[in-house]
Amino acid sequence: MTRYLTRPPLWLADLMLLAVAIVWGSSYGITKEALAFYPVLGFLAVRFGLTFLLLLPSLYPLSRTVRRAAWRAGVPLGALLLGIFLCETYGVSHTRAANAAFLISLCVVFTPFAQWLLLRQRPDRTAWLATGVSLLGAALLTDGASMHWGWGDALMLGAAMLRAILVCLTKKWQHNVPALPLTAVQAATVATGCLIIGTLMLPNGLPALPQVNAFWLASVYLVLLCTVFAFFAQNYALRRQSPTRVALLMGSEPVFGALFAVVWLGEQLTPVAWLGGLLIVAASLWAILPARTPKLQLAG
Repeated sequence: MTRYLTRPPLWLADLMLLAVAIVWGSSYGITKEALAFYPVLGFLAVRFGLTFLLLLPSLYPLSRTVRRAAWRAGVPLGALLLGIFLCETYGVSHTRAANAAFLISLCVVFTPFAQWLLLRQRPDRTAWLATGVSLLGAALLTDGASMHWGWGDALMLGAAMLRAILVCLTKKWQHNVPALPLTAVQAATVATGCLIIGTLMLPNGLPALPQVNAFWLASVYLVLLCTVFAFFAQNYALRRQSPTRVALLMGSEPVFGALFAVVWLGEQLTPVAWLGGLLIVAASLWAILPARTPKLQLAG
């Protein structure tokens, strides 16, 4: 008798990645608000320290072998994540939000090359075309042609490159480590790194925590949605999809960032910017539509 099994559907991971793009699109303005009350290193230590405390219980049920695997993979991935957030957070405070959104979206362009180099997996023609469409859309959406290059922009470009490397190495190293414990270890690494760097580099160390409600409201939003949920979703999706597909779906982040600016900040978008947003959405859909759930035939 012949039985047919289907692979688990990808729609849940796709939906989670699009939700990540939505919350990350709102994160730039909220991060700027939090940084008005506390320095970058202290803010990141708070954000990722709270994330680690929330996810710490996920490490307890693991066997000793799996827990060790979580730390072996999570610490170097967390170090990469630390580099990304240092570049992003310092970069966004020294450049225009439009520049930041465009430059971080270049992760979509770098990821196929990183996947090819690090995983020896050459993306197919559809992925390359979708990547190009997404890049064009990001340039139109953020008016990238009018950029004036500064060191904040260089940091955002570095963050985009590190993001591409991170998703590929996560795919390579996570193996059978569950997504939540892996995220917990990454968060612990980032928080510890920020505390060490802040203690060594700041003249008087990190200042006392702010007592302003706006800072803590922004921090809670960023911890729960932009960190815990976002990195769990990314790690979950990378167990099931290629890094290039994951990057394309999260590449719709500038669209939601622009919509957040329109709805929340009252900014206006030109027709060209709207066209760019539509191209990014089209590229994300393009990444989804070729996916199939082929049947696996088992002899029995």
